[in-house]
Amino acid sequence: MQRAFDIASLNVTIVGAARSGLAAARLLHRKGVSVFLTELSPASKFEEAARILREEQVPHEFGQHSARVFAADIVVVSPGIPSEAPVIVEAERRGVPVISEIEVGTMFLDVPVIAVTGTNGKTTTTTLSGEICVAAGRRTLVAGNIGRAFTDAMREEEGEIDIAVLEISSFQLDTCVTFHPSTAVITTITPDHLNRYHGDFQEYVASKQRIFMNQNAQDHLIYNYDDPVVSGAIKTACSELFPVSSLQRLSKGGWRENGSLYIEAGYGKELIARVDDLQVFGRHNYMNVLMAGLAARLEGIGADVIREAVMGFKGVEHRLEFVCEVDGVKWINDSKATNVDSVVIALQSYRQPVVLIAGGRDKGASFDPLFDLVSERVRAMILIGEAGDNMGRAFAPFTKVSKARDMMEAVNIARMAAQPGDIAMLSPACASFDMYENFEARGRVFKECVHTFCREPMVA
Repeated sequence: MQRAFDIASLNVTIVGAARSGLAAARLLHRKGVSVFLTELSPASKFEEAARILREEQVPHEFGQHSARVFAADIVVVSPGIPSEAPVIVEAERRGVPVISEIEVGTMFLDVPVIAVTGTNGKTTTTTLSGEICVAAGRRTLVAGNIGRAFTDAMREEEGEIDIAVLEISSFQLDTCVTFHPSTAVITTITPDHLNRYHGDFQEYVASKQRIFMNQNAQDHLIYNYDDPVVSGAIKTACSELFPVSSLQRLSKGGWRENGSLYIEAGYGKELIARVDDLQVFGRHNYMNVLMAGLAARLEGIGADVIREAVMGFKGVEHRLEFVCEVDGVKWINDSKATNVDSVVIALQSYRQPVVLIAGGRDKGASFDPLFDLVSERVRAMILIGEAGDNMGRAFAPFTKVSKARDMMEAVNIARMAAQPGDIAMLSPACASFDMYENFEARGRVFKECVHTFCREPMVA
């Protein structure tokens, strides 16, 4: 158990009342820790959080960061709070350690941890890793940047667990100090969140490197051998390295060979699956399967269990999710594609012409990697949200561009533009926060709009 901070004896301030901050406050309060939550926004913006804090008698304040914030031994920060926020700068100036909500959860955990980070692929890899662990009979906690805050999962869990599988974002890693996964995974590193990292890609890379900073030679680091940025980033790691490639055969790690996926994790070469037998497709998904299977194998799960689990895996919601087919047009929900590289992957996944719905809140990355693909594969592009005007100017030379006021209008324009045999897809290349609470809400609205004319029943 990580005890770099003996948190039970400390006064703890939580900054931020969003999901992770609220979760950390509730867990610590239940554990008997002296905790105080502070949120700069008014309580009217966090009505549910304010109600929970009152009912559970967790000390808190809204609408300010009072002097009480700094009467603490430790500050726990929500991932949505940037490091340059005045309250964080002042805490650090006063010498108060600032740590992540992820760090808090691991202080109450004494089991192996598989931690997955990366620009793309981390949700699929995390989800599949968790499913493999469950299939092996392990009492498994799956949480993090995947829909359930880690500390919420720790608070709600009944009984002992055997292993934790965590999706970790760069924002969460920024304030990790002692976090020490037994198996770490880096899927990809491409430009993303550059608005948060001052436009500096290397600052973003350095954030991802923090996933292995506390690992030693007894730990495992699985990484994308085909990604030159990842291959460069792991050179400072002290853990045992396990590369994964879909382009060439390796002697260790995971690779694709003659239409099959193999791993070597110290037990000899083992077959994980034939790609034709998988229910997910595309090179990116083959990498996700290899990484998840390898992580599970390194944690002692048998190859037969891994093989059966990956064969039954159907992917994750909001990532190249098939919605329905109407009049020969397949509708695809890829709302999780919040960056440019995700849309590159999406467009490369289909040979048919694509009618693309994109836009939202720009994250500061260049759209240049999309231009050739859009020119070759996109029949029409419908743009929504704050980035619509900028994206319209950028993509007008490469395809027919339209603007829509909301998702329903975008879906209707896409329906008119699509021809039998086409793919009609939401793959935004942008964050959702200008119009929706998160990418999940955006994806649900898209599916609801599609189902106004699709005869197939909605799947919850």
